[in-house]
Amino acid sequence: MSSPAAQAAERAARLAYGRLVAILAAGTRDVAAAEDALSEAFHTALRRWPEAGVPDNPEAWLLTAARRQHGHGRRHAAVRRGAEPTLRLLMQRDGPEVAEIPDRRLQLLMLCAHPAIAAEAQAPLMLQTVLGLDAARIAACFLTAPATMAQRLVRAKARIRDAGIRFELPGPAELPPRLEAVMSAIYAAFGTGWADLLAEGKGGQGLAEEAIWLGRLLVALLPEAPEPKGLLALMLYAESRRAARRDAAGGFVPLSAQNPSAWSRPLLAEAEALLRDASQAATLGRFQIEAAIQSVHVEMRLTGADRGGALLGLYDLLAQLSPTAGVLVARAAARAEAGQARAALGELDGMAEALALYQPWWATRAHVLDRLGQAEAARQARRRAAGLTEDPAVRAWLLAR
Repeated sequence: MSSPAAQAAERAARLAYGRLVAILAAGTRDVAAAEDALSEAFHTALRRWPEAGVPDNPEAWLLTAARRQHGHGRRHAAVRRGAEPTLRLLMQRDGPEVAEIPDRRLQLLMLCAHPAIAAEAQAPLMLQTVLGLDAARIAACFLTAPATMAQRLVRAKARIRDAGIRFELPGPAELPPRLEAVMSAIYAAFGTGWADLLAEGKGGQGLAEEAIWLGRLLVALLPEAPEPKGLLALMLYAESRRAARRDAAGGFVPLSAQNPSAWSRPLLAEAEALLRDASQAATLGRFQIEAAIQSVHVEMRLTGADRGGALLGLYDLLAQLSPTAGVLVARAAARAEAGQARAALGELDGMAEALALYQPWWATRAHVLDRLGQAEAARQARRRAAGLTEDPAVRAWLLAR
């Protein structure tokens, strides 16, 4: 088991690495030196904290140590290779700072959504250069092979370099066209951080909270736009149920078996209010629909009402707007819950070749086969799903069934 000092350092890295780098690089725009200094600060912490004790505010300690190191101007070649070349290009801008974008990380996300960068590479580029995910984890977010994602990121960076693209922070009129990629990156970061915290039995803050913070900033930056409200509501619905997804022994608890009294009522109320505000707009988007789906799940669990038809209708609408693998698999699950298990199995069969390594496909298939009374086939699908999950608690739950 990790020492308290190592656990504190890891928690600080998850919570604040990107923010600390942004603070250190804000004046000089030298991201390499900032990352070098922060890396050295973490090394120093791991040497000193076991003897001196973990400070009351680890982030402030790391920032102070990194600033001291930053002033010495030390460089490490390994750190120069990552996100630094891209960020330095992105931060070379001619115009003044745009005060309307209130956070350095959000500014960098908007820069990565520059229209000169291929649309398919924008969100992955944000996840790597701003939020610190490696190519393998980014690939998992977008159901892409790690090698393919790595090549995509390399091409995007080469395009920035070779075309000599000059980046400026967007003005208010330029923000909406960049919004979709920024929201996709924030939600992918949330999903990654939330899953990590659950799988490792950790509560408190992390990448998921970083994503929620950025979601709040987006809502404040674009108060008339409905989709940021939908995104923030969606994340808050999930966050409200975090404590209920594990039992006292750390076992996985599915939504259908969760104790609603363990849910965070303030977060649920905030999510519902955001969804209501978003619904006042004349436009409907992916995140609003996904948040509405979560709202129906909450209603069903709290009241016991059968809203299977409403869920399926929302998934049908979502599949029209965003027919991703995750959406299509979730719609098949909703179809089975609505009493259409045979049709749900047909939909899953149609995705079999493309989703052979997609864990939710196997888990949903097992559930649908159970509904159809095909116990042995369901057992085999459940074992395959267990083999594909990285969460030990989910694996144990699947195998126990």
